[in-house]
Amino acid sequence: MTRKMPNPVDVHVGARVRMRRMLIGMSQEKLGESLGLTFQQVQKYEKGSNRIGASRLYQIGSVLGVPIEFFFEGLERDQASGGAGHGASFDTELLSSAEGIQLNSAFFAISDPRLRKRLLDLVKAMAGDAGEQDDE
Repeated sequence: MTRKMPNPVDVHVGARVRMRRMLIGMSQEKLGESLGLTFQQVQKYEKGSNRIGASRLYQIGSVLGVPIEFFFEGLERDQASGGAGHGASFDTELLSSAEGIQLNSAFFAISDPRLRKRLLDLVKAMAGDAGEQDDE
């Protein structure tokens, strides 16, 4: 028996739920309590293995303080049609990880915009160097 792959849109929406939940420091258990669900159900939503209905998505948006459109931001057309996209992009997965959220929070905690720009330039240079090393 083969297991059905989740729809790429459901994976993307779930990743956005997870990212927003983590950005505001809310646990899966707390989100579940707010929605009248178990944390296991929240996990299934976040993985995209269970589809989130329209009324539930509206409820999740209200609890997380974002409009419904937030959950679809960054969704590529080919993902929505089931084409070449493969669910949440690498960027979305990285940004919604605990490490990605910590990095993002720390970066925006830097109040000096010039310092943020210098840090961004440094990271870009490091990424360029890493790409050149991979080619060797």
